[in-house]
Amino acid sequence: MSIAKEYLEQQMQNPEFKQSFLNEKVRLDIEYQLEELKRDIAVRKPTDELIGKIDQIERFVQYA
Repeated sequence: MSIAKEYLEQQMQNPEFKQSFLNEKVRLDIEYQLEELKRDIAVRKPTDELIGKIDQIERFVQYA
């Protein structure tokens, strides 16, 4: 096991660290999805594809 993975597993035992880590992961996931949506809008993807991506982001936020 790598040192980084071992360290992360150790840190995940701390509830405050775990919550912060998961919050940051969700934030980055949403940010990535929004950037992808912006690129799709810029290249004028079909409306139904854009709406599908928006729906996907909404579902993600609801369950985050």
